Amino acid sequence: MAVHPNPMHRQGLVIPPVTEDVRRFHERLDGYVPTPLRRLDPLAEQLGVAEVWVKDEAWRLGLPAFKVLGASWATYRLLEQRRGATFEPWSSIADLRDRVAELAVGSGRSEVKTRFGTAGAPAPSPAALSTAPLTLAAATDGNHGRAVARMAKLLGLTSRIRVPAGTVAARIDAIASEGAEVTVSDGGYDDAVAEVAAWADDTTLVVSDTSWEGYEQVPAWIIEGYSTIFAEVAEQFADAGSPGPTVVCVPVGVGAFAAATVGAYRRPDEEPALVAAVEPVDAACVMASAVAGEVITLEGEQHSIMAGLNCGTPSPIAWPLVSQGVDVFVTVTDDEARAAMRALADVGVVSGESGAASYAGAVQLAAAGRLVASDRVLLLSTEGATDPVAYEQIVGHPPPSRPMSPAT
Repeated sequence: MAVHPNPMHRQGLVIPPVTEDVRRFHERLDGYVPTPLRRLDPLAEQLGVAEVWVKDEAWRLGLPAFKVLGASWATYRLLEQRRGATFEPWSSIADLRDRVAELAVGSGRSEVKTRFGTAGAPAPSPAALSTAPLTLAAATDGNHGRAVARMAKLLGLTSRIRVPAGTVAARIDAIASEGAEVTVSDGGYDDAVAEVAAWADDTTLVVSDTSWEGYEQVPAWIIEGYSTIFAEVAEQFADAGSPGPTVVCVPVGVGAFAAATVGAYRRPDEEPALVAAVEPVDAACVMASAVAGEVITLEGEQHSIMAGLNCGTPSPIAWPLVSQGVDVFVTVTDDEARAAMRALADVGVVSGESGAASYAGAVQLAAAGRLVASDRVLLLSTEGATDPVAYEQIVGHPPPSRPMSPAT
């Protein structure tokens, strides 16, 4: 619907280093394969550019979205922190699960301190330790919570997931299918985040993809976890004989994935690419914060069909990279997201409402004259049909079926 230059662009941008440990970790998870990078010439013709590529995250490690990359790495690092030592060496998820089972509830203390109060408690005495499984907890619009619940199941832990009011039944059922206890907030996403933060104690580890004062490390690990996508993309462009993108369109919720995108395409050794952050019109919290020059919270609740992007407050840990590294913010309507879903389906890409926002943003860039004939556009399609009923209503046919259980 609109393209807005970033008023904070490149003001003191510092790119943190990326460790190769992330990719090596993901490669040991059952079912790991790089997701496809697809060249879509019909969409390039529609946009009037040389090339369009989509990184298709419709199926990642047995789940219909990319979020498991961040959730798995952050969970692993959080449990290592709990243990006070590395889990290495290990070679499979079964091996890792055995090591995690050695962790006793009470072996550490919660580090979650929130803007809503302090949820942590001192570690109990050794006599109070229990061998009951730990619980992983998260607030979610769908994909992140399901990924956290999947990791809990794989590692022999329990999970509690909080979703905003109005979350569709298909997403709730999908999270519950991982064995999670799913509850519904009376408010929006930000309310669910606050509620889960209060759950943190010596038995419950919060795995949040947004940060707040006193809770920064786990969201930073989640951003780090997404680096696997960009390692794959670099290899795939090289294999295709392409120099890589000149424009990257990334859907934005709290900004964690956008921060990872900036980290990948703002390094001194990388060819410069225009980074376009795409948000729903009524949930453009990152753009609004950039205009304000500081992190702000949108008034009211957000109700876009782009459920994964329905966030009212940017993540403070992502904010420095996103606010300084994004070139332009693009806002799109629900109808534009629907049209993008249909356009991607026409070229064989199954993309949900949030994932298709990347193409909706590219269409707006073209309309605003921000694309040129020589451009190579990378679309980051972050999810598949996470709401199959809505997908069929929008696209006109059901998504292809896939097995929904982990390959173990």
